[in-house]
Amino acid sequence: MSRTSRALAAVSLGVAASLAVTAAPAGAAARFTPGAPGVGDPYFPDMGNGGYDVAHYDIGLKYDPGTKGIQAVAKIKARATQNLSRFDLDFLGPLKISSLRVDGRAASYTRTGAQELVVTPRKGLRKHRTFTVTVAYSGVPQTINDATLGTSGWIPTDDGAVMLNQPFGAATVFPVNDHPTDKATYTFTLSAPTNLTTLSNGDLRGRWTKGGWTTTRWDVRNPMASELSMVAIGKYDVLTGRTKAGIPNLTATDLAMAIKPDDAKTFHRQTAEVTDFQSKLYGRYPFTSTGGIVVKAGVGYALETQGRPVYDLGRRPGSIPSEGLLAHELGHQWFGDAVSPARWSDIWLNEGFATYSEWLWAEHTSGTPVQQSFDDVYATPADNPLWKGKVADPGRDHIFDGLVYDRGAMAVHVLRKTIGDKAFYRLLKAWPSAYRYGNASTKDFVRFAERLSHKNLDAWAKAWLYSEGKPSL
Repeated sequence: MSRTSRALAAVSLGVAASLAVTAAPAGAAARFTPGAPGVGDPYFPDMGNGGYDVAHYDIGLKYDPGTKGIQAVAKIKARATQNLSRFDLDFLGPLKISSLRVDGRAASYTRTGAQELVVTPRKGLRKHRTFTVTVAYSGVPQTINDATLGTSGWIPTDDGAVMLNQPFGAATVFPVNDHPTDKATYTFTLSAPTNLTTLSNGDLRGRWTKGGWTTTRWDVRNPMASELSMVAIGKYDVLTGRTKAGIPNLTATDLAMAIKPDDAKTFHRQTAEVTDFQSKLYGRYPFTSTGGIVVKAGVGYALETQGRPVYDLGRRPGSIPSEGLLAHELGHQWFGDAVSPARWSDIWLNEGFATYSEWLWAEHTSGTPVQQSFDDVYATPADNPLWKGKVADPGRDHIFDGLVYDRGAMAVHVLRKTIGDKAFYRLLKAWPSAYRYGNASTKDFVRFAERLSHKNLDAWAKAWLYSEGKPSL
């Protein structure tokens, strides 16, 4: 994402530890225990849940411009990872549930804590069993505002809404296991009056109109973290095509931004060019389509929503994203989207490489050496906030700071100088390939880079990732 500060709901989790699952003695009845109400991420303890793994979300959502609200049904296909007596989903805000079923049978549920939807099926769910949770609900989703992290979740616009979820806004729109470590495939079926456009991640699989309502169906076939899911509803100009390398490309521009047709075409073309350039650097493009959406939502940031980043350019009517911003958000498709952080403290692996993607693009297009981009940032005085904190553990309120972006990119460049260009460019392809559609930590990355380069990187990691202050060169 771009570095402008954004917001998340303040959260406080009622303490509930995961109970250990022990194998039942032969012939004894299976022991069923509750799934954990969190995954143990210290930055956001309410996020995610234990006891199951989601395979697919099928979200049907109808938007009513008269009420600014939604009617929705979420079908969640999951597999139990323990013998479950009950389990939690993340579901935040005022949306009212009208029905909740597990495998077609009514289940009891309660809503508790900051965002817990606690589901108790009629019978326990055995380990390894696949089950489906179906939740029908309606209302006006919540917009999250946080003093340090900005605005996220369901964000109303003048003619619709946009859903932007980093780190955990998805729970304002649909029940979810809301942590990057539980990726899943998605289907979004979106309905709105015929004068509005509905957009999402993935590939458009159908469009039909009936009784003044138009519905679109979008399939996300590659695993996606919930924080990367996206919905946009409003009045948009949409362009479709393919990059020169053959990757499907869909871009859309909000009519409220008054972007000229030629500029919209430029946005579409540059998106394709950056995608193809980065595919040569980072390896095969990891998703089934590329693109981007320019919105007028008042949040003032861009976000690397999977396969189709969203760009809010603030109060700049007629503007399209800069090439550097395109390089940043599209670079995330490999670094942050295909490979997602194991914990939110590892976010420099997203933002450091995305910022470095800007530097590489500037060298490619304008001839600005990457070393010059590094030197310009390194010249920042030692008492600047840039040098406060640890890159690999910035703290919950600092995950979108320059500490993570610029120092993260500098760490990448010093690594390049340490292992040499040949090993470095191998690393740029090997890392996102090895962990594609999964998660990785800072420790995973350091060990991977050491194995690939045959170098001990302890000194580099200590100086650039694990220590505060301005490292010497």
